[in-house]
Amino acid sequence: MKKIKRILVMDDEHYIRRLLSYIFEKEGFEVYLADDGSKGISLAKQIKPDLIFTDVMMPAINGFQVCRELRSDPAFQNVFIIILTGLGQIQDAKKGLECGADEYIIKPFDPVKVIRRVKQLLKSERVKGSLLYLEESNG
Repeated sequence: MKKIKRILVMDDEHYIRRLLSYIFEKEGFEVYLADDGSKGISLAKQIKPDLIFTDVMMPAINGFQVCRELRSDPAFQNVFIIILTGLGQIQDAKKGLECGADEYIIKPFDPVKVIRRVKQLLKSERVKGSLLYLEESNG
């Protein structure tokens, strides 16, 4: 039996949490929501998600700190982290990737492209801190 993939969404904007929850649940994912980084980190440790979305600008702990804290925990070395934020400067994206994010997506975003990227990431495997993309068989 195929394991249902778990996605954790951390964003202080209710609309973004609900939108991502809707599109991912429709695709068959199990979705968990947190409205700030501190709650999100606690929830991540409880549910062990396969993929995490985090906004940068959140109360308590921002998305960069979320990435740093989770990446410092061996249990989260192989969990994919996507930063989804309104901060669109190159230095922000660079900082996000340096903190340990796998992707940096700027709001507003195209839900179809986000779903496609999530599916690509979840079909891949991490090998010693980098990504190894597995080809999908056509058979």
